Amino acid sequence: MPGKRLSMRKIKEVLRLKWEAGLSGRVIAERCGIGRTTVREYIQRAVRAGLSWPLPDTLTDTELDGVLFPPASTMPGYERPLPDWQAVHDHLRRKGVTLMVLWEEYAVVHPEGFRYSRYCDLYRAWNKKLPLWMRQDHKAGEKVYVDYAGMTMPVTDPKTREVRQAQIFVAAFGASHYTYAEATWTQTLPDFIASHVRAFAYFGGVSELLVPDNLKQGVTCACRYDPDLNATYERLAEYYGCAILPARVQKPQDKSPVELAVQGIERRVLAKLRNRTFFSLADLNKAIAGLLIEYNERPFQQREGCRRSLFEKLDQPALKPLPAQPYECATWTQARVNLDYHVYVRDDQHYYSVPHKLVGRKLDLRLTVTAVECFEGGTRVASHFRSRKKHGHTTQPEHMPKHHREHAQWTPERIIHWVGKTGPAAAELAAQIIAGRPHPEQGFRACRGLIRLGETYGADRLEAACARALALQSPLYKTVSQILEQNLDRQPLPPPQPETPAIEHDNVRGAQYYNNEPPTQGEHTT
Repeated sequence: MPGKRLSMRKIKEVLRLKWEAGLSGRVIAERCGIGRTTVREYIQRAVRAGLSWPLPDTLTDTELDGVLFPPASTMPGYERPLPDWQAVHDHLRRKGVTLMVLWEEYAVVHPEGFRYSRYCDLYRAWNKKLPLWMRQDHKAGEKVYVDYAGMTMPVTDPKTREVRQAQIFVAAFGASHYTYAEATWTQTLPDFIASHVRAFAYFGGVSELLVPDNLKQGVTCACRYDPDLNATYERLAEYYGCAILPARVQKPQDKSPVELAVQGIERRVLAKLRNRTFFSLADLNKAIAGLLIEYNERPFQQREGCRRSLFEKLDQPALKPLPAQPYECATWTQARVNLDYHVYVRDDQHYYSVPHKLVGRKLDLRLTVTAVECFEGGTRVASHFRSRKKHGHTTQPEHMPKHHREHAQWTPERIIHWVGKTGPAAAELAAQIIAGRPHPEQGFRACRGLIRLGETYGADRLEAACARALALQSPLYKTVSQILEQNLDRQPLPPPQPETPAIEHDNVRGAQYYNNEPPTQGEHTT
């Protein structure tokens, strides 16, 4: 409030220049020869009094003075209504809300209440009694702090009984301290990014800022003023429409909400699970999720409500909506196309095909959890579902040269069906050729030869030649070829040879003798 009250004439001039001429406070102060603070004070008094320009003609200077400078309340301070300081504290965390705005709302309801300066003093005195973590000025939905707990959790392999330590990822809001926690096998970049995706899904929205510690997964080069961020982490932030603001090196106060959240998760969640044995990461996360609900709904000790209720009141309404699809973590690497038109992904120890024309070129590979994409000069040339089969090959037929593709399409069934278009005898001969080889592919070329003979001699002659070769019990390509060359296919088939009956005589030892089997009754051993 100004130390010396101005004349009503000058006050009216201030209001006229502001509301009629639309001048700024600085220009009004220069023209009237008063301070900018004084200008702002009288304009605020006029607004609170509900005045507008032009002023009513019936309003005298004395009445204007009474409206702008009402007499102070004679009510003792201890009888004046106290605001709900906790509600004031919560409202101040929302965007655009100031103590002046809240006091004006208070003054409308309680005109006999405290003046603005006393209102501010009382709030600051109340605020000093809060714990340090509650006193910090965190705007609703503005920041999510992330870090890893110092504690790890053991997970036992049910088959080998090997114990592996799981890492604990923690994320917490600055305003409500609403917390998310989960276990991952590592703190590497893929797990780090995936934990952020699941945290956003748990919160049901996205904050304006992410505040990580200077982990190498998020910050490639720590700097107080301009840190270098990991490219994948930056792409995550771009995808969700938020920004990354790393904490300063060795400044834990920059991320105190998550420091407190880590401490709470260790004491209220991990400590309760210390005597349990987990046989999978999924079982551990299921147990953490159950205790996490209890942790977020645990009542505050020095104020009303809990983390969940404060989150629903402050942070949740201020969050940005989630995108339609969650972000998929991707890492980039390079590989040269081998002579067999495949690239090797070292992480999977697996080979993936690309168009055969790219042999010898170096490609950029984008690896996600589910896919492998190959790029040349920014253009995607191939994509595959990711395979974890070591030393395996994933091949798309369209990437192969034509002759390789045709060869890859050969199967015993396909070859037999192909030859069988000539007739049943040709199909039977092809089946016997393939069955008679140590490996089916060894008979493919002979079957292709049969097709070539059909193109030369005609389907009818080939069918007849195959029937004669079967009758001769000689299922060979050469036999069919000779039959056609000598025109034997035009001659009638030879009659089937009768089976020769077995000779029965006392001097005939029998097959058992040569198989070292004992002779049957009536057989001689000499």
